[in-house]
Amino acid sequence: QVTDEQGTTHRLWRAADPQAIEAVVAAAAPAELLIADGHHRYETARAYADEVGPNDGPHRWVLMCLVALEDPGLTVFPTHRLVRDTTPRQQEALAEALRRDFDLEEVALEDVVPPAGDGPPVFGYLDAHFKQAFRATLKDPATVEAALPNEPAAYRALDTAVLEALLLTGPLELTQERIAHLDGLGYARDDDEARDLVLNGDYDLGFFLRPTPMSQVRAVAAEGVTMPPKSTFFFPKVPTGLLFNLLEDRD
Repeated sequence: QVTDEQGTTHRLWRAADPQAIEAVVAAAAPAELLIADGHHRYETARAYADEVGPNDGPHRWVLMCLVALEDPGLTVFPTHRLVRDTTPRQQEALAEALRRDFDLEEVALEDVVPPAGDGPPVFGYLDAHFKQAFRATLKDPATVEAALPNEPAAYRALDTAVLEALLLTGPLELTQERIAHLDGLGYARDDDEARDLVLNGDYDLGFFLRPTPMSQVRAVAAEGVTMPPKSTFFFPKVPTGLLFNLLEDRD
């Protein structure tokens, strides 16, 4: 048992009963497993296993935390996008794209994060110059279809996918490489922190997202595609280091 810095208590039990283990394996065998968090860690584990070789051993296994998507204790939080080092030309192109492709509604600063729910893609917008918050709702899904012709409908319905395709990689010229290396882009999960980082001028502008519904997570996974980075923040998190997988043969 351990209590983390946020006051959350984590308890761990060891299941050593062979019958219990067999029952869990049998129940999970026909199920489809969704990697909700940890794609890069899983890909790294696969690459390491291939590097070591096909022989059996600890390198052929990877630790995971298996949770039912329907668990009422499982929550998805959004991750807001913050952009800096924009040029006047990029700012003008962004303003034009926002007016052209989105319905803009002025909202109070405290309402810049859209409420959770279904409906068309929507996000909040705030820049450091005007300091006026807006809610931007996609006008026409055909705009995203044209921008992402090779992606399934479930992917094109994501707020994060719409934002990335129509604004981040478009007028703001953030390439996938720049996004991956946080070059000109930052993330914040706390609403107040994200808002203050823009208002204080640490970032030029911010896009404020609502949580991705679990139904969308499932739909995108069913299509076999990966959501844009930081589309979901699942809570609670299993703390790093709670368990270790020893990558050595102990026989």
